Amino acid sequence: MTDEPPLRRRAAERRPGNEPQHPPPAAPEPTDAGTEATAEQPVPLTAPREGTPAPAATSAALAEVVARFAAGTGPVAIDAERASGYRYSQRAYLVQLRRGGAGTVLIDPLPLPDLSALDAVIGPAEWVLHAASQDLPCLAELGLRPRRLFDTELAARLAGFERVGLAALTEHLLGYTLEKHHSAADWSSRPLPESWLTYAALDVELLVDLRDALAAELDRQGKQEWAAEEFAALVAAGARPPRVRAEPWRRTSGIHRLRGARAQARVRSMWYARDQIAARRDAAPGRVLPDSAIVAAAELDPKDEKTLLTLPGFGGRSVRRLARTWLAALEDARQLPEDALPVTPAVEGPPPPHRWAERDPVAAARLARCREVVVRIAGEHRLPPENLIAPDSIRRLAWTPPDEITEETVTETLRGFGARNWQLGLLVPELTAVLPTP
Repeated sequence: MTDEPPLRRRAAERRPGNEPQHPPPAAPEPTDAGTEATAEQPVPLTAPREGTPAPAATSAALAEVVARFAAGTGPVAIDAERASGYRYSQRAYLVQLRRGGAGTVLIDPLPLPDLSALDAVIGPAEWVLHAASQDLPCLAELGLRPRRLFDTELAARLAGFERVGLAALTEHLLGYTLEKHHSAADWSSRPLPESWLTYAALDVELLVDLRDALAAELDRQGKQEWAAEEFAALVAAGARPPRVRAEPWRRTSGIHRLRGARAQARVRSMWYARDQIAARRDAAPGRVLPDSAIVAAAELDPKDEKTLLTLPGFGGRSVRRLARTWLAALEDARQLPEDALPVTPAVEGPPPPHRWAERDPVAAARLARCREVVVRIAGEHRLPPENLIAPDSIRRLAWTPPDEITEETVTETLRGFGARNWQLGLLVPELTAVLPTP
């Protein structure tokens, strides 16, 4: 819990010099999780309680932040802004934090890429994030790694809310509306406009209040232990380096339209040519050359610049300047011997479910029975089925069940796929019952 009174109750607890920027509305009446309406008209929150802070960008400013947060108490709200649609890297370009007794701070990680000193003082605290899995990797690059956390988005999913975005939850549970119109901004640009900084500060303004409201709801539903296991799994996953995807070029949008290994080789060659340029420029690959242009060139296989530049996606000036690069990539694909062409990768695990009925009707029926169990139990506990159990885990279990089907073997199999104890307790008895073929 935090030593700051929840914002929605602050009108009755106001102290001189600590007035909120806006008079808070009355707390919404308790409702069933998943309902999205409140009786009170939500209040727009347009400025942080203590005003919009200037980003800390020097060693001296960071030392002051460290001292403030060391003296603060309670959970630490934390968020990060990236520039995914603009930059090649997934690094953080702004870090926002708030803690009771410390207020809100913004940190510019461009001149301050090592925040391990801050990590040392906030490490023992609970960190509160929204959609933590998105921010943990870029925070780890800065030396910020939580030991325990509370994910407000995941908590809302477990509690059965249909709308789990930060703005929707803040409005429903706290009675405030947050503007989200800068969510897709280019946070790598400098200087950052004042309106952007205000937006960023507001992202952590209510996180601890929201955490307390969601924790109370989870407790009311008896799901606090479920959430604790999920949060512990997030902490463990955030400490591991991101998995490197094999053959990432296969994820090119529209590649399914192409036929033949030679056409796939053209996609592969152009994808890696684009990737090198994007990495060198630190630009999002789609801004160097869109996927649609790669697929169009792979389909037509143009041999000269004039033909290439008639294709969709090749009309921009920066793309035209690289015409020789794209043509060279296509020529490289033409020169490949047959044994160097892409081959269909071996599929790890079961095939796509739509092929099961043809390849193994018995397994297809088994999967249908397992899915029925998952959907029903998820509905009973007002959970999204994918939060009750990862869909891939059910597919793997149904495709290759244990030789001897018992609760012990099913538990061992699902635990090997990463299932948590609370999930096993809900699912294993009924899955064990439906796995055998009738």
